[in-house]
Amino acid sequence: MSTREDQRSIITLVSDLTEQAATLVRTEFRLLRAEMSEKFDQVRNGGMEIVAGGICLLAALLVLLQALVLALAELGLGAGWASLIVGGVVAIVGLILVRMGTSNISASNLMPERTQEQLARDAHAIKEQTR
Repeated sequence: MSTREDQRSIITLVSDLTEQAATLVRTEFRLLRAEMSEKFDQVRNGGMEIVAGGICLLAALLVLLQALVLALAELGLGAGWASLIVGGVVAIVGLILVRMGTSNISASNLMPERTQEQLARDAHAIKEQTR
């Protein structure tokens, strides 16, 4: 009788292991999908910041060119220099937006870190259980 119980126990253990492995894979896939969704949102926001920064830089270029024309025309401190100051400020804002957007879409920020950590923990737990 003990061999039948052993065989039944082994079959039950294999069945349980298969079921738990399938559940683990489904759970890990859900985690990966959720994390990749977050990363996609981060990329989208970074892209919007880059576009906004590019628009600001274009506006800054126009203002700076206008300032240069006025400065050369007047050859003194007046409306041209005021435009130059405004253009410089807009350019700084644009550069800040572009840098923020670029850092948000860097490759290191796009890695699914939580999923990698969870997979490492799962692998460690499986190794511990098989000992």
